[in-house]
Amino acid sequence: MFTMRKKDTGAAKPPLRKTEAGPEQNGFSTRYMDPNADPRADFYSYAAGKWLLANPAPPKDRPVWNCFGELYDRNLSQLRKIAEDCSGGQQKSQDQASGMVGNFYSSAMDTARIEKLGFKPIEDLLLSISDAKSRSDISRLIPLLHMSGVDAFFSSSAYPDQKDSGTYIFYIEQGGLSLPDRDYYLSPKFSKLRDEYREHIAKMFMLNGVSAQQAAINADSVLDIEASLARASRTRVELRDPEKNYNRVGTSRLESRYKSIAFSEYLPEMGVRPCRHVIVGQPEFMNHLDSELNGRDVEQLKAYLSWKVIHAYAPFLHSDADSENFKMFGVKIKGQQEQQPRWKRAIGIIDGSIGEALGKIYVERHFDSAANLEAREMVTDIIAAFREKLRRTEWMSEETRAKALDKLDRLNVKIGHPAKFRDYSGLEIRPDEYVGNIRRSIAFETRRENARVGKPVDRSEWEMTPPTVNAYYSPTENEIVFPAGILQPPMFDHLADPAVNYGAIGAIIGHEITHGFDDNGRLYGADGNLHEWWTARDRAEFKKKAESVARLYGKQEVLPGTFLNGELTLGENIADMGGIKVAYDALQRRLAKDPQANRTIDGLTQSQRFFIAYSQSWREVITKEELMRRITTDPHSPAKYRATLPVANDPDFDNAFPPKSAQDSDALPKDSAGVW
Repeated sequence: MFTMRKKDTGAAKPPLRKTEAGPEQNGFSTRYMDPNADPRADFYSYAAGKWLLANPAPPKDRPVWNCFGELYDRNLSQLRKIAEDCSGGQQKSQDQASGMVGNFYSSAMDTARIEKLGFKPIEDLLLSISDAKSRSDISRLIPLLHMSGVDAFFSSSAYPDQKDSGTYIFYIEQGGLSLPDRDYYLSPKFSKLRDEYREHIAKMFMLNGVSAQQAAINADSVLDIEASLARASRTRVELRDPEKNYNRVGTSRLESRYKSIAFSEYLPEMGVRPCRHVIVGQPEFMNHLDSELNGRDVEQLKAYLSWKVIHAYAPFLHSDADSENFKMFGVKIKGQQEQQPRWKRAIGIIDGSIGEALGKIYVERHFDSAANLEAREMVTDIIAAFREKLRRTEWMSEETRAKALDKLDRLNVKIGHPAKFRDYSGLEIRPDEYVGNIRRSIAFETRRENARVGKPVDRSEWEMTPPTVNAYYSPTENEIVFPAGILQPPMFDHLADPAVNYGAIGAIIGHEITHGFDDNGRLYGADGNLHEWWTARDRAEFKKKAESVARLYGKQEVLPGTFLNGELTLGENIADMGGIKVAYDALQRRLAKDPQANRTIDGLTQSQRFFIAYSQSWREVITKEELMRRITTDPHSPAKYRATLPVANDPDFDNAFPPKSAQDSDALPKDSAGVW
């Protein structure tokens, strides 16, 4: 959470930084604490030990439970009321947004109709694949499937050009996998899961009427093709290198370079305007894919494409398909015991499909203007603290410092929601076509985004919907964005004392600002363009400090024999460590301006409450399977390490929680001062 925005491939193009709450409505409570724990030996238990004891495992319907889950569930309940009001005609303003939300929700909850339809909502796609006779037919199916949200063979998108950030360009990248990561196909530790995956594929084909014998053949073909694509895929660490993943190719050369993919037909079918160049993120993957398409038996390719369609839409089809999909991707991969209630899943799909229509009503009902004002004041405070940090950084030369300060001064801040909500005119949302609504929404958004290629970047656009419980930094736009959804209790309460808010949402604000100066963000200038603007000496000093962060996190054994990937998580770890420091500095500035707020509460100073609130905001329980998935795929460290390592390595922590005597040992891992 709180990451540089990316597509699911994890590629570095362009790396952008996506139950009702109980009586404790903010991120801090002394009832969560274990006062018997030694804060200098086990700060996580000290800050949240009683909460962890009361929550030994996630609820059965989710693989992880944390502070963000509490807020997400609170928002879901509010969004459910909106959807029900819209579908029942009780929303006061029956405008475009409420009509679309109401129809979408009605279609999602009409389980009788969904059961009756079976696989019929995707029958046309499967028939198109079945009718394919040649490899050229296979190639011509790719844009049809991509327009339908099916990640077949590779992925594509339109985003700002990393080296011409004022213009949109088209990106072509590795993709086509169904399991969470290439390691799931290649690593011995996932061998049992691969066998279960093969069985799952066969079962899904049989549900669609394929004989057991043919289903097994299809499953072998699918797994063989996906494993081949996995071997050609770059690792998550390699995908973090923006220069390596920026390869400009003339559109006139695309088809001659990749002869098995009809790019002269693909681009216009995807709604891409005529353009001179595209970005091929991973050329070696596309070379391998070209060989795969040229050398594979057509029937094997058809089995793969049919699987990709079934897999993409299984969660939205009848209960047999939905249940079998959940058994594989919910239970076995994430350790989740039960499906979430249908209404929650429906709200999530609506938010992902027409999120600004839903968000428009959400903002009208639930976004507090006082919270907006307080959040902006905090952002101003924390930017000022980061500016002072840049000025005080001894290892940075004046030449680099001046450019860094210019970048910070030009940082754009977006809070709450877009100034103008998206116009969905032309998108048909019907009350009786759940899968049809999903498919049309995907096609609508894909066309809208791809039509931007070659046009100036619209800097008013948001990449998260207003109800989202998250935030991001965009290096190509040099902006930080905080949706209304995260500016709610328990993450943010404008009535709470300063330490609580600066420790929770303030550290997140600092985290996003720091992303502009982490190991990836620092490569982008104030104008958002990817280029080297640091002196050689400063680059070397930064690298030395970043390597110390990577080593610190890489030594953490999360599961027996499984350690954190310090290189994969480096950017987020730098942002965590920098974010907490500038948030603390901003808190001290705030308290200096308002001495009356610098008060002890429940026997804890504002400094102590800051660090406790920070750590409590990362309180979390997680299944073993989900933890393994995140260690493999997630650029963020697990919550326990986010709650502990930035605190332990912050010099101000020693002032807040000094040792009781000179003989006291400090068991917290203090091996890196971080970068900032």
